[in-house]
Amino acid sequence: MGACLGLPGLVAYKAVNTLDSMVGHRSDTYEAFGGFAARLDDIANLVPARLTAMLIAVARLRLQSFSVALRDARAHRSPNAGWPESAMAGALNVRLSWPRIYSGQVHPEPWLNADGKDPDADSIWAGLVLYRRALILGALILVAIGWAVLS
Repeated sequence: MGACLGLPGLVAYKAVNTLDSMVGHRSDTYEAFGGFAARLDDIANLVPARLTAMLIAVARLRLQSFSVALRDARAHRSPNAGWPESAMAGALNVRLSWPRIYSGQVHPEPWLNADGKDPDADSIWAGLVLYRRALILGALILVAIGWAVLS
């Protein structure tokens, strides 16, 4: 948002994200307003989630990363979180997601990259390295775009 809309875009994005965190979950008190906040957050993260999946795939230089995202992202309960999670699962060849606990109850969720191995400590470290690479790659792309626009 900041790259496209500057500081006002960042403030608006953070407000939408915070609103979703505060009232976006279903409750009797905030049912209508919470649903609106959650949908607004989904819209705000539509493009960034998919770009993040691409950054992870490129940073890992592994086609399986993005193909897993294309295949499994829609199985996630969130319309956006599944994209980077699936890409990371494919990049590390681990399975992620299932089960999850919400409000003290276990909810079975489909695996992302179901054929991958169970994550271990080495997978966590590899994920952190890949995360840093994707951040650096994203920053370099933004610098290149800024340089091209200002030149």
